[in-house]
Parts: sequence; C-alpha cells; structure tokens
Amino acid sequence: MFATGDEDNARNDCSRWWEDIGTMINQARCGVLAAISGVALLLATPAFADTALIIGKANATSDAIIPVNVGDQLGIFKKHGLDLKIIDFGGGGKAAQAMAAGAMDIEDGAGTEMAFIVKGDPMLAVCESTAPAPFMAIGVPWDSPIHSLKDLKGKIIGVSSPGSFSDWLAHELARKEGWGEDGVKTVGIGGATAATIAAFKAHQIDAEIGGASQFFAFEQDQIGHLLSSVAAYEGNVASGMLFASNKLIADNPDAIRAFVAGWIETVDYMRAHKAETVKIESGITHFNEQVMSREYDLVMGMFTKACQFDAESLQTLQRSFVQLKLLDTEPDMSKLYTEAYLPK
Repeated sequence: MFATGDEDNARNDCSRWWEDIGTMINQARCGVLAAISGVALLLATPAFADTALIIGKANATSDAIIPVNVGDQLGIFKKHGLDLKIIDFGGGGKAAQAMAAGAMDIEDGAGTEMAFIVKGDPMLAVCESTAPAPFMAIGVPWDSPIHSLKDLKGKIIGVSSPGSFSDWLAHELARKEGWGEDGVKTVGIGGATAATIAAFKAHQIDAEIGGASQFFAFEQDQIGHLLSSVAAYEGNVASGMLFASNKLIADNPDAIRAFVAGWIETVDYMRAHKAETVKIESGITHFNEQVMSREYDLVMGMFTKACQFDAESLQTLQRSFVQLKLLDTEPDMSKLYTEAYLPK
C-alpha cells in the first residue's frame, strides 16, 4: 500500500509518463505526415524538364525533312525528353545562315549543306536520313512544250536557293546529258508552293526541281505536271541529312542522341503505318491524301537504316561541292560528319 503522498507522486509520475508517450506518438504522426507530404510533392513536380531544341527545316514539305513534324505530332520526340520548336527556312542556304547566326540547334536538310561546314558553319552532320532522292522531281507548267529531259537544254530551272540540293540536281542533269556546266540556268525561287505556281503561270521559269507531291497536286489542278523523277539520272546523293550545332555538341550531346533516336523511331512508325502517316503528312504539306498516298509509295524506301552514312552518297557529295562551286577543292569528308550519336 502507498502512503497518501506516495500515491500522489505515483499518479503524477504516471500522468507525466502518459503525456510523454502522447508526445512521442504525436511527433511520430507528424513525421509520417511530413514524409507523406514530401513524397506527394515530389510526385507532383517533374524531376526533369524536357530539353528545348530549335529545329531548322531547309524545306517545308520535302519528304526527307518532314519526319520531324510527324514525330513531333505523334509525341515521339516528347517521349525522348525533347520539346521541339520547328522553323521553316525555305532553302538550305538560308538554313545554313541561320545556323551560322546561332539561331538553331539542329538543321533538318540535305547533304549538300555539308559544304557550309568547310566554309566555317558551326555544325557537324550527325545522320544521313535518306540516300536516294525519289521524292525530288522535275516539273513543268501545264501548257509547257517540254516533254522530255532532253528538252531542258538551255532552259531556266527554278530551285529552292543557290547552292542548295535542288540547285545541284539541276546542274547534275546538264552534266549527265553532256551539256556542260552551263547547260541549264538555275534561279532561286524559295521552297513555297505559291512561288512555284506564280512562276509557272507567268512562265518566268521553264521547269522546277521540287517535291514530287507538289507536281502530283499540280496535275489535279492543271497547273503543271511531273516531267521526271531525278532518280532517272541520279543515284545515292544523301538527299536528307541532320546537322547538330557545335554548341549543342559541346553543351548537350545527349540531346543529339535523343533527337536521332526519336527520328529513327518516327521513321520506323511511318514504315508500319501508311494510313496514319499519309493523314499527318497531308496536314503538314496541305496536299490531299490521294497525293500523299502516291508520294508515300514512291519514297518510303529511301530512308537509311539507323541514320548510317552511305559511302556512295559521301563520294557523290564530295565532287558536288566543286561542281556547284561551293568549294575550290574536294574536302576530307571524314571531318564533316560523325556517327557518334547513332544508336549502338
């Protein structure tokens, strides 16, 4: 038995003991709640933001170039952690100028633009996206008296811009036909369909080298028609190529790898999903799905496997730089590209 004083002391000790237990429980509850809140906050906040990239297109509707738009719309590049801003420049020369000015991270263009690297453009080729160029064709006005490639001798041919891939293709025709370097005259008219329509209707040019889809559409409206694909006289030419800026190479090489991976995944999707691809491309090019279906069948075989560089393409480009008078001598092509960012 406790004495009265001892009982009071015992009661007080028990009371303090239960108060201590209560405090410990409350502290534990607070700790658990704080941990839960912290986890919820982490789940609500992305660990990493998508990497923003500015992509410059040398042509708005070229089949070798628009996979970047297809992949962007499908969310494929987003899946690879990239947030793309895509800009059309209307010609490889203009795109190269933008790259020199630091206005883009990656250029989506053609192999002929490798010559600009020799001239000091701060970029490097990182992917040969297409080797032959079945999507490129020579078109003429609807009422043109020109009926064959041989009829183009001495004629004026519209191209996207001087020094561009289409410019080289025009002069390559003259060389292959034996007409000499001045066998045709080229005029830069940009890459816009409206510019071609205006030039055709005013007969400012005798022909144009542009996308086959454009001439398929012209046939429907009796504006012009396709005379011949450039595949009739040309082989592998690196008709499509991706370039990364030197700054991006130095600052964020993983972004280049992510972009190349996104590109390859996009092309694989396009190969396996004709109907969906035709629909998306129709929205990009503004050509109807009938036109783009014909185009799809014409071009899907041109894409390289996993962005690898083709020896024939590189040899053709090497001589084209001198033929286009972009360079005085043939360059060392190994210094103009890298496969370091391709999938292993």
